[in-house]
Amino acid sequence: MKGRYKKWLIALLVLLLAGAAVIWWLFNLKYEDTATVKADHTVNAMEFIKEFKQDMAAANKKYSEKIIVVNGTVSAIEMADTTANIKMIDTTNGAYIIFAFQQQHLNEAKAMKEGDQVSIKGSCSNGAFSSILEAEYITFKRCAVNQ
Repeated sequence: MKGRYKKWLIALLVLLLAGAAVIWWLFNLKYEDTATVKADHTVNAMEFIKEFKQDMAAANKKYSEKIIVVNGTVSAIEMADTTANIKMIDTTNGAYIIFAFQQQHLNEAKAMKEGDQVSIKGSCSNGAFSSILEAEYITFKRCAVNQ
């Protein structure tokens, strides 16, 4: 019996160490600056929203985790101490795109004003429907102004 417990204990310890190593790797994962990465797609904001509204699953499959350049008009700006979120809103149906800017590009986001025509590059997380807001939204991470 003691030999069996010892084997199980060793197996458990190995699994815990492997799990800890994976978690450490994920938390320390660094991404290349989005401003320097080549975009997979370039889209117009309102057409992009329309594509997600027509078929959310197909659009998520096509765009998720891809670098996208979105051209459109700034509708809203949400600033916090260390982050900035820029929104492009389709006023006909309330659907919107929200861009979370990288730390090194916060000054670019702070310089934007509502109504500005901008080109933003970021990693598309996905599109979803908010039952609270009753609107579709598309989220982007690691964003930068497209130069």
